Amino acid sequence: SKMTVKAVKMPCTSANVYTKVPDGGWGWTVAFAFFVVEALTYGIIKSFGVFFNDLMESFDETNSRISWIISICVFVQTFTAPLSTVLSNRFGHRLVVMAGGLLVSTGMVIASFARSVVDMYVTIGIVSGLGYCLSFLPTVTILSQYFDKRRSLVTAVASTGECFAVFSFAPAITALKEQIGWRYSMLSVGVLQLGITTCGSLLRPIVIREQEEVKAQPPEESTETKYMLENEQTCTSIESIDSGVDITTSPSNVPGKTKAEPKSEEPKQHGQNLIDNNSTPPEPKTKLLDFSVMRDYSFICYAFFGLFATLGFFAPSLYIIPLSRSLGIGKDHSAYILSAMAIAEVFGRIFAGWLLNKKPIRKIYIELICVILLAVALVAFPFASGFWGLMICSVYFGFMLGTVAGTHIPLLAEDDVVGIERMSSAAGVYVFIQSLAGLAGPPLAGVLVDTTKNYSSAFYSCAAGMVLGAVFLALVRPCKTGLCHQQQQQQQQQVEESTAGPPPELPDDFIDMDIGKAENSGKGSDSV
Repeated sequence: SKMTVKAVKMPCTSANVYTKVPDGGWGWTVAFAFFVVEALTYGIIKSFGVFFNDLMESFDETNSRISWIISICVFVQTFTAPLSTVLSNRFGHRLVVMAGGLLVSTGMVIASFARSVVDMYVTIGIVSGLGYCLSFLPTVTILSQYFDKRRSLVTAVASTGECFAVFSFAPAITALKEQIGWRYSMLSVGVLQLGITTCGSLLRPIVIREQEEVKAQPPEESTETKYMLENEQTCTSIESIDSGVDITTSPSNVPGKTKAEPKSEEPKQHGQNLIDNNSTPPEPKTKLLDFSVMRDYSFICYAFFGLFATLGFFAPSLYIIPLSRSLGIGKDHSAYILSAMAIAEVFGRIFAGWLLNKKPIRKIYIELICVILLAVALVAFPFASGFWGLMICSVYFGFMLGTVAGTHIPLLAEDDVVGIERMSSAAGVYVFIQSLAGLAGPPLAGVLVDTTKNYSSAFYSCAAGMVLGAVFLALVRPCKTGLCHQQQQQQQQQVEESTAGPPPELPDDFIDMDIGKAENSGKGSDSV
């Protein structure tokens, strides 16, 4: 019989209990919340370049020192990813995201009153950075749990929130700065980010019970019910002597001495006991953070891919406006270039989600092709000249960035990496490893710009990191199915053989007892 998707609210956690992944339902609300959270987190981070020249003039600082604001913010966001995983497993995704929204808004509002770049390091870098981590990671994790077949497509479409934010925020903030100045513009952005707390309240927890039921049923059927029903089918005289077979007795009980129970009530009681036992799982099974993924070679390669690829995620968005200004392009047209990049990224994310949703496609290889093309886009920026040349490069880069940025974290749920069961812990560890690149990427690009007096060097450094990321991404699949995996499997088999004892033996009187009952029944029918 086919399982039906039925949601039951648990009294303590207000979670929805499903027999299988719903692939919709309340998941659409969670997808909308993720869309808004993306807009108010990564969308603001990528739009921060509109404040770049204003901060340099107000604080009289260099490119590298201003770049440390976003660098510290990204580092804190990624470095505290395991903390986000632990808090989500302990207190739930809803409370963690709401608390993160308050931190993000508080840091941005206080930053609008900053008197030095060091104040920006603390407010936006540390306070808002921690809030970004507590807001983004739990939202994308719980969204992956609500979808299975549509996971790639829904996650990619929902992640376009940051693209729409860059498209709308960049020109809006630029226009707002001319009216009220950059400080009040930053204050307005901080107040707007309070919407993250509202999105956090929509993240209803989800629990899937199907796997536990499948594991709990076979032991009883194999030892008691299955054998008794075989006797009932082979010995026709049992039905004439006994009105029913007591399938709840243990094998050691003597047949005929127990009172038979109606067959129609037993499966119902058995199912009720199964649900009751599963509704209160033992507490020790819950792990706040599972570091066992670090023993998986494929995950290690994938983590190094994220480490180097992160170098190319943020720096281009920060330096696209200064690069356009250095080419003699005005402020308004520079903002249009950043907006065009955001629009192209929307189409890139949707295209990647649609493509990865196709069944015969190996998703890890599609990701590899997109990363290589993204590295080509980064190399193309220094060769752009004029408004339209830079516009073409930005559109191409935005499209390829969307194919990678919207899928690299959800791909952790695929079997080629770690799988959906360990996706929560793997996401925390994965983003934690990215923290080093988030810390070093923008300042490294800033140092290169200050040294060479040319913004092209920043894009070359991003391209180099992306190429190294492609190398490690190409090793993920071979490590999962190749020699490393075979050696690890052989070691596990040796450990299991050394620790496993002899198979349990059934009692000697178990078979004799039922055969004796069948013989007595046959004699009774012959006498009749």
